[in-house]
Amino acid sequence: MSRADRTKLEGFLRGKVPLARVPLTVAIACGAISGLTLIVQAWLLARVVDAVVIHGLARDTVWPWLWGLLAVFILRTITTTIGDAVAFEAGARVVLAVRGALQTHIFALGPSWTRRQRTGDVTSTVFDAAESIGRYYAGYLPQRVLVAFIPIAILAFVVPTDWVSAIILCVSAPLIPLFMVLIGRGTEALNQAQWRKLAHLAAHLFDAIEGLTTLKLFNASRAETASIAQTSNAYRTSTMEVLRVAFLSSLALEFFATVSIAMVAVYIGFRLYYRELHFLPGFAVLLLAPEFYRPLRAMGTQYHARMEAVGAADAIVALLDTPVRLSSDRRGSLPAAPIRHIRFEQVGFTYDVEQGGQVSGARPALEGIDFALARGRRVALVGPSGAGKTTVSQLLLGFLTPTRGRITVDGHDLATLPAAAWQSRIAWLPQRPTLFHGTVLDNIRLGRADADPARLRDAIEQAEATSLIDGLPHGLDTMIGERGQGLSGGEIQRIALARIFLADADLVVLDEPGAALDHETAAVVARSIDRLSSRCAMLVIAHRLDAVRDAHEIIVLRHGTIVERGRHRDLAARGTTYASVMGLPVGLDA
Repeated sequence: MSRADRTKLEGFLRGKVPLARVPLTVAIACGAISGLTLIVQAWLLARVVDAVVIHGLARDTVWPWLWGLLAVFILRTITTTIGDAVAFEAGARVVLAVRGALQTHIFALGPSWTRRQRTGDVTSTVFDAAESIGRYYAGYLPQRVLVAFIPIAILAFVVPTDWVSAIILCVSAPLIPLFMVLIGRGTEALNQAQWRKLAHLAAHLFDAIEGLTTLKLFNASRAETASIAQTSNAYRTSTMEVLRVAFLSSLALEFFATVSIAMVAVYIGFRLYYRELHFLPGFAVLLLAPEFYRPLRAMGTQYHARMEAVGAADAIVALLDTPVRLSSDRRGSLPAAPIRHIRFEQVGFTYDVEQGGQVSGARPALEGIDFALARGRRVALVGPSGAGKTTVSQLLLGFLTPTRGRITVDGHDLATLPAAAWQSRIAWLPQRPTLFHGTVLDNIRLGRADADPARLRDAIEQAEATSLIDGLPHGLDTMIGERGQGLSGGEIQRIALARIFLADADLVVLDEPGAALDHETAAVVARSIDRLSSRCAMLVIAHRLDAVRDAHEIIVLRHGTIVERGRHRDLAARGTTYASVMGLPVGLDA
C-alpha cells in the first residue's frame, strides 16, 4: 500500500471520531482515573506491608489504610466497568454510522451496480469490515492516549521516590513501541491480503449456497466442496501468518517488559541490601513497575486492531468511492396529481466496461429510443435476448440515467426529479417477485404500511388472492420464508400483484409476468393485469403471446434500437422481427 493510500485510510478513520467523541472522552477519563488510583493503591499496599512486616505494628493501626485500599478497589472497578462500556458504545456508534453510510450508498448505486457484484463481497464489507473498525475506536484510540498518560503519571511518582528505577524505566520504555512498530510494519500488508481472502471466501461460499440446487443436479457439489475447502485453507494459512507476526510482536513486548521489570527488582534489591533505600518506597516502586509497562503492552495488542481496521477501511472506502451514476442534485418536483404521460425522447444509453475495477471501454446498449406511455394505456416491449429491454426498464425505474436524450414525466425531465419521489409512484412486477421473510400481510403492505383494512381487502380481491390467503394456516398472519419459501410461483405472483394494487402506482412495469406459470394461474394473473392497466400507465416486457396480444402498442427492439412498432394484428401479419421473436408463422391474421 502506498503512503498516499495509507494516509487516505487513516484520514477516513480519523474522520469518524466526532461520531464517538463523547464516549471516547469518557472512556479516556475513566482510564486516566483508573491509572491514578493504581498509584494510590500501590502506595497504600506498600504502607500496609511496611507497617506490619517491617515495623511490626498491630493490625488495628493499619485499618485506615486497608479501608482506603478497599475504596480504591471499588473506584477502580467502577471506572474500569464504565470505561469498557462507553468504549464499546464509541465503537458501536461508528459501526452503525458506517453501516448506514454503506447501505445508503449501495441503495444509491442501485440494482444496476449490485447485479455486477458478488453478494458475499458486499456482505463481508458491510458487516465484517465495519465490525473490525469498531475495535479501532473501542480499543486503539483510548489506549493511544492512556499509553502516554499513565506511564508519565507513574514516572512523576517514581522520580522523587527512586531516581535509579526511574532511569531504568525511561531507558527501556521507548524500546517497546520501537520494536512494536518494526515488527508490526509487515502486518499491514498481511491484513490487506487477509481481508481480500475473507471477502473471496464469503463470496464463494454465498455463491455455492445460492446455487446448491444446480450443483446437486449437475453432480458438481463434490468439486465445489473441494474448491471451498481450498479457499478456506488459503484463508487459514493467511490467518496463521498474521498470528505469527502478532505473536512475534507480543514476544518482543513481553521480553523487554520482563527484562526491564527484572532490572528494577534487582537494583531495588541491592539497594535495600546495602541500606541505600528504605523498604516503603522501594516496595511501592516495585509494585508500580509492571503497571508502568501494562499500557505499553496493551498498546501492542491494540496496534494490531489498528492494522486490522486499516485493512477493513480499504474495502469500505473502495465501496464508498464507487461513483453513483445517478445525480444526487435532483431538485425538481412531481405534480401531486396522477401522472398522465411518460415519454422517451431519442434516449440512448452506454454501459461502462470494467476490467480490474477500472473502466476500460464502453458498450452501447440503446440508441434513439422514442415512445410514450399514458394512463390507461398498455405498451408491450418485446425483442430477442440482449436487445435492451432490461435497460429500458432500468431507465424507466430510475436506476439509470440516459447518456443521450431524455425521459419526461408530464413534461418534467426525469433526470431532475428526486429518485425516491419518482420511485414512490412506480410499481414493478418481475418474473420472480421478491417476498421477504415475514408475514403475508407485511409483504403486501411493503409499500403502503399505513393502508387501512378496507383498502387492503380490495387489493387482495383485485389480485384474486382471497381464496389463496384464506387457505393459508394463519391467513394474512402466516409466516413465509425468504423469497416466498413455502409458496408456489403462482401464489407468489398473486401476493405480489396484491402489493401492486395496494400501492396504487401511476406507472406499473411488468417483466415477464406470466412466465413459468401454468395456464390456469397465468390466466388469473392476466385478468388482474387487465384490471390494473385501466388505472395506470403500464409497460409490459414479455415473450409470451398472451401477455402482449391486447397491448395498445407493441414496440420491437433489436440491438438496442426500435425496429418495429404497432398492434399485434398488424405486426403478426408482416412476418418480420416480431413474428420471429414470438414464434408466429408468416402472414398470421390474428
